Amino acid sequence: MTVEEASKYFTLGQNKICWLAEQNRHADWYIMNRNRLLIKKKQFEKFIDEINTV
Repeated sequence: MTVEEASKYFTLGQNKICWLAEQNRHADWYIMNRNRLLIKKKQFEKFIDEINTV
């Protein structure tokens, strides 16, 4: 899913999702397709559940 779709689904800002991806460069919950950030829904949901504060 795109950052915009993930933002709506998880009720997080687009900038926050991009920031999380930048801070977790080796995470398995996103894919960089050229310059486009794509979010893996199940893995991102698990990541959000594991952290305390967004």
